[in-house]
Amino acid sequence: MKSHGKRQIAPKQTQQQSQDQPTSPADVPVPEPRPTEARKADAATMEERNAAGPKNAGASARFDQEKPRQENEGRPEPSTPEPSTDMESEPEAPAQVPIPTLRPDMAEPEGKPPAVAPTPPQKPAELEPEPPAAVPKPPEKPAQANQEEVRPDPRSAELPADKMPEEEVACRDRLKALGVEFEEHKAEHDALIGCSIPYPVVLKTLGKSIGIGSGTELNCQMAEAAARFAADVIRPAVKAEFGADLKSINQASAFVCRPRHGGGKLSEHAFGNALDIASFTLSDGKKIEVGPAPPEKDGKFLNMIRKAACGPFKTVLGPGSDADHALHFHLDLEPRRHGGTFCQ
Repeated sequence: MKSHGKRQIAPKQTQQQSQDQPTSPADVPVPEPRPTEARKADAATMEERNAAGPKNAGASARFDQEKPRQENEGRPEPSTPEPSTDMESEPEAPAQVPIPTLRPDMAEPEGKPPAVAPTPPQKPAELEPEPPAAVPKPPEKPAQANQEEVRPDPRSAELPADKMPEEEVACRDRLKALGVEFEEHKAEHDALIGCSIPYPVVLKTLGKSIGIGSGTELNCQMAEAAARFAADVIRPAVKAEFGADLKSINQASAFVCRPRHGGGKLSEHAFGNALDIASFTLSDGKKIEVGPAPPEKDGKFLNMIRKAACGPFKTVLGPGSDADHALHFHLDLEPRRHGGTFCQ
């Protein structure tokens, strides 16, 4: 059935009013369709009402009142409409907005968890790549082997013979000619470290009236080089600079059985082939000390001695070379290729 909105009930009118006053189409509400039987009964009733005339007007009015009542009893009573200026009221909004039904391909089954993506099958164990084999580390060398990396000095194997060689005898004769006083000392040899002096001498003086500190043990060649340098270079420089004579040379180190500072190669001191000079004492009592910042006049003298030593000695070190030689001159006769020198 088609819906025409809410039906508005018109007030009751008498037959005469309805005939005399024609209603405009805008004022008359659209009646709902009636059954065929109702239309026939209405037509018969209207004919009887016209034949009866005025005398049956009262009964006709009552009949008109009874008729809507009977019709209303057979129909559901409409809800009371709200007053409105328009003849047709707007349809009421539904109480709840209906939820559209999901499409079958989009609907999710109720009560079931979402599908979980299948886990890919694991690769067989035999197909997994094996980790690369660890590269074996080379065996570590023992500490003693690391020390042996430095080639041994051939002088470490030198031992005294039953009879002193002629070159050693000649060296001693030259020392005596220079006025050096010395005494013989037993051979120095340490097979574990490698220190060796087959024919050492211990100096008491370094020349005529030139003293030297006690315990100055050297090989004869180094003792001769020091005595000649003192007589030919140091004594004349003292006379020229200070107007005095050289009284003594104070040594800081002579023979010491040890490797060089920092390890590795043996020091030239281990063969009695080096002499460290800490200071010079003059005949007037003045002392000139070797150091990083001597007085100006002393510094001039020390620089002259240091430069002159490079040649007679193969190695010359002093203040400024390194921390180990900040307070003394190091002089040695280390053999070098082609007779070269190292002076710093």
